[in-house]
Amino acid sequence: MIVLITGGSGFIGSRLAIRSRDMGHTVKVLTQVNTPAEEQNIEKLRSRGIEVQVGAVTDRKIIGQAVKGTDVVFHLAAAQHEANVPDRHFRDVNVEGTRNVIEASIGEGVGRFVYGSTIGVYGSALDGEIDEESPQHPDNIYGVTKAEAEKLVAEYADRIPVSTVRISETYGPGDRRLLKLFKAIDSGMFFMIGPGLNKHQLIYVDDLVDGLYLAATSGSAVNETFVLAGGEVLTTNEMANCIASAIGKGTGRFRAPLWIFMLAATVLETVLKPLGIQPPLHRRRMDFFRKSFYFSREKSGKVLGFEPKTDFETGTRLTAEWYRANNLL
Repeated sequence: MIVLITGGSGFIGSRLAIRSRDMGHTVKVLTQVNTPAEEQNIEKLRSRGIEVQVGAVTDRKIIGQAVKGTDVVFHLAAAQHEANVPDRHFRDVNVEGTRNVIEASIGEGVGRFVYGSTIGVYGSALDGEIDEESPQHPDNIYGVTKAEAEKLVAEYADRIPVSTVRISETYGPGDRRLLKLFKAIDSGMFFMIGPGLNKHQLIYVDDLVDGLYLAATSGSAVNETFVLAGGEVLTTNEMANCIASAIGKGTGRFRAPLWIFMLAATVLETVLKPLGIQPPLHRRRMDFFRKSFYFSREKSGKVLGFEPKTDFETGTRLTAEWYRANNLL
């Protein structure tokens, strides 16, 4: 197939692009470059014969060029972690950008449109297991606009075959988000904020890629929404201990009350944001220590035949090896 990946310089997008190329597909990437890591990812993509076009999903002309001749579009580009930008920026990229990509895909006769959404559409922690029908209560502008984009994609379902994938916390070689946790444990500077009993259901990046391809190729996936998550539910304590074991270090015994950090983050955001200063601590950063998410894999298993293969112990070991190989630990 000819595959287009938006946001292909990011962690998930670049891994998807390389795996797609290894599968024998012709791969095109439309992406922006905002960090040194993304620059490095683009170099790797081009070295593998992957066509990279630098541009924004808000640019209709560039999108029109990118989708020409494409069989499958994986739309992963999003505004997510940007600070000191107005809410309008998230809406322009996550909602109107999605509109631009899907309308261009329809115009070019693309065979399948896979929208990469997020478990962030569920918002704060819910009581019990979450599935595709659980209510959405997004509690930040990223989650709000991703939920709006899901509804937008569904509105086009009579004009193009679409599938929506809500992606759980993703980790693996190439990930820089959990790198901070690995480095803190490796340096002996890690301490737990709060009791560490909130739950996570991470997915290893290669398992996610497998799930995305099932969503892109299965006839039963058309006009459906899926949560893709790993096979284990882990507390933050269990995550930290597993990572410590993978790198041969301890986690330390010091714990700090969560409420102190939440209060500090709230004050810093309130004072610094109006001044255009990025807060060194913000409430979304505390989500790792306070939100609990665990998911039913029944629908993804029955409809897609999706079964994650990588347990967290193996995944953290492979991730730690990649960090060391790239001089990040």
